[in-house]
Amino acid sequence: MVVLALVAFVSVGLAQQTKPAPAPAPAPAPAPAAPEKPAPPAPVKLEKFNGVIAKVDEAAKSVVVTAKKVEKTFLTNEQTKITKGKETLSLADLKPGMNVSIEYKKEGDQLIASTIKVAVPKAAPKK
Repeated sequence: MVVLALVAFVSVGLAQQTKPAPAPAPAPAPAPAAPEKPAPPAPVKLEKFNGVIAKVDEAAKSVVVTAKKVEKTFLTNEQTKITKGKETLSLADLKPGMNVSIEYKKEGDQLIASTIKVAVPKAAPKK
């Protein structure tokens, strides 16, 4: 019985000494988010087309190129680079029948030429 009274007395004493856990501190308010920067535009994917010049229209700044049974019209602008080997050419230098390789981008339903590379004829083998 003494043991039971002692256990009860100690339990009450411990219960009085135990302090309730302090309330957790309120979480700090999240810092205001920095204004989101607009995502940089995705790099424009250039497509390629190889063929033969069918027509050059200097007034419209366009080149019509055919390959097999496909014909495409490419527009040129100030950024279009036209080369033949290491030589830089102008739109006026392009002639029907020239073999070209064109890198272009689509803008709506228009094909904008980024680069036009005129094929350099291979040198005849030396005898």
